[in-house]
Amino acid sequence: MQLLILASASPRRQELLAQLGVHFTVDPADIDESVRPAEGASAYVQRMAREKAAAVQCRREDGLPVLAADTTVVLEGDILGKPTDHFSGLGMLARLSGRTHSVFTAVCLMQGDECVEVAVETRVTFVTLSREVCERYLATDEPWDKAGSYGIQGLGGALVSRIEGSYSNVVGLPLAETWQLLAARGVATRLGLLDA
Repeated sequence: MQLLILASASPRRQELLAQLGVHFTVDPADIDESVRPAEGASAYVQRMAREKAAAVQCRREDGLPVLAADTTVVLEGDILGKPTDHFSGLGMLARLSGRTHSVFTAVCLMQGDECVEVAVETRVTFVTLSREVCERYLATDEPWDKAGSYGIQGLGGALVSRIEGSYSNVVGLPLAETWQLLAARGVATRLGLLDA
């Protein structure tokens, strides 16, 4: 079975990729993840996924395919990254309270000169949150390494009243699209390859 390189330290992406039965090893990218002026969310995550894949491919000499992904939360055109401190986390949760936002993930598969990618958007609606609920959630370990200051796969799922689109996209790796991307290019998964 062909080995794949996952350019991510995210335990959630590793778990999701493992669900597909992909044989992979982890080699995280370390790049500048700053948003460029006037850069939209979809363009941002696509650039991040490409740059992560390229950074890992450049330092490896084994020629193995590299899979990278990037996820961000967007509300009214503002990209909400990971919280830097308690107040930024509180501010994000307060903004998301009772509203619908988008979660964008881009997935990039790079091998040699070939680069293929897919971008997925999911709409997520939060229940209305009191300051006390926000403070209680921020007192857990969950929000601190997640875009938008919440993790839908954990306690943060209780903050969500509705989701439109891919659940696994919100977790960090859209499974249907990732499987199709890999299977169409000969990377073995438990579900096999796409029909020709």
